[in-house]
Amino acid sequence: MGFVEFLKSRSGLRVDNSKTTSAANLTLRQSLWPLILVTILFFLWGFAYGLLDTLNKHFQITLHITRTRSSGLQAAYFGAYPLASLGYANWLLRHYGYKIVFIFGLVLYGIGALCMWPAGLNQSFGGFCAATFVIGSGLGSLETAANPYLAVCGPPKYAEIRINLAQAFNGIGTVVAPALASYVFFTDTDDNVNSLKRVQWVYLAIGIFVFCLAVVFFMSTIPEVTDEDMAFQVSATHVDEQEKPFRKHYKLFHATLAQFTYTGSQVAIASYFINYVTDTWPGTSSATGSKYLAGAQAAFTVGRFLGAFLMKYIKARWIFLVYLSGVVAFCAASITQKRESGLAMLFLTLFFESVCFPTIVALGIRGLGRHYKRGSGFIVGGVSGGAAIPPILAAVADHRNDTGFAFIVPTMFMVVAWTYAVAVNFSPSYRETVDKVGESEIGLRRDSSDLGGDKDLEGEAEKGRVVHVR
Repeated sequence: MGFVEFLKSRSGLRVDNSKTTSAANLTLRQSLWPLILVTILFFLWGFAYGLLDTLNKHFQITLHITRTRSSGLQAAYFGAYPLASLGYANWLLRHYGYKIVFIFGLVLYGIGALCMWPAGLNQSFGGFCAATFVIGSGLGSLETAANPYLAVCGPPKYAEIRINLAQAFNGIGTVVAPALASYVFFTDTDDNVNSLKRVQWVYLAIGIFVFCLAVVFFMSTIPEVTDEDMAFQVSATHVDEQEKPFRKHYKLFHATLAQFTYTGSQVAIASYFINYVTDTWPGTSSATGSKYLAGAQAAFTVGRFLGAFLMKYIKARWIFLVYLSGVVAFCAASITQKRESGLAMLFLTLFFESVCFPTIVALGIRGLGRHYKRGSGFIVGGVSGGAAIPPILAAVADHRNDTGFAFIVPTMFMVVAWTYAVAVNFSPSYRETVDKVGESEIGLRRDSSDLGGDKDLEGEAEKGRVVHVR
């Protein structure tokens, strides 16, 4: 096959959402390659997020700014998310499909990474914030597509497991980034402006890698899941909620609120983790705090892998409730603790945070049917809480000169997110929708004696489309 023929065989850059495809019935094996590619994106997101948390503290030192002003990095990064998830990225997703959004997001991410170079040369905090905004726009676009894609690309029964496993690599990225920063960017003896030059080189490498990855996505075949595919999935599970007007999907808006308050609190905790350690454990350096942050992110990653494993045997909504309850309890305990005990509370807080974000996405879009692309944009837009809540924590910390006390802010917002975990387990209207879709057999292989040899459900689903799709 020649190169031109190879390109013609790849998936296109536009999809017709009014048509059904076989993508709604993808088996685990058929969805493996696109899921691997999307998982790489989550590592990149985690790496960028981990660098941001570390740079937040070190910019306070090297650029002589307050904790409140340093929160501008988080405001720029997460403030870009709703513009992407509710604006341009969501528009591209609904009109063109997943592949074009993946490529678009990677290109934006690469441009933002390259913009870090002039910001470093000019030692400009405003320049770093502007570059971070572009990076946030790119990553917000990627998340607008990647989160719902993981939830729907493959059997619905394993949606929470897929998204948590993929996002576990996000956790690996958040471990690598602060560890790299503590050993390469900033050390005990070299926490100065000259160390910012190393930040430039790392972001240059990131930019080159991201552009190469965009080419890989362009060359790859990415199965598209259309609005009509999702309408079929929902109608096949006897959930009739997609017939409601979008504005009446109150469970979606509850999930969006939970995502806003949860993500904002998670970002606030990670962003001021190093401040917390240095304030509550006198004599601890920022470089040592960065190492502790890497350790806490490792606990986060372990928690996500464990949560994904447990979801194979226990319903995801129960795992979600237990984990988020742990977050509220241990974050509250960290307010009054000091030294080793305070640090231990934060380690446990990050461990239990692990499954919350992806599980809110997976549970929140269930039952939306042909509204799922628009609805997923709202939930991903909830990430903008990362721009709102960290400045509140920082202002309290500056006012009281006590980062430990300021952790009362994420604790209160986590309680708001916890109301969704309670509702999805104990409110019948929430629970029935989640369970019906979660117990679907779509995309799963039946016993060979029933269907003959290696045959799967796709053929049967094709026969049922005329009945189920309107």
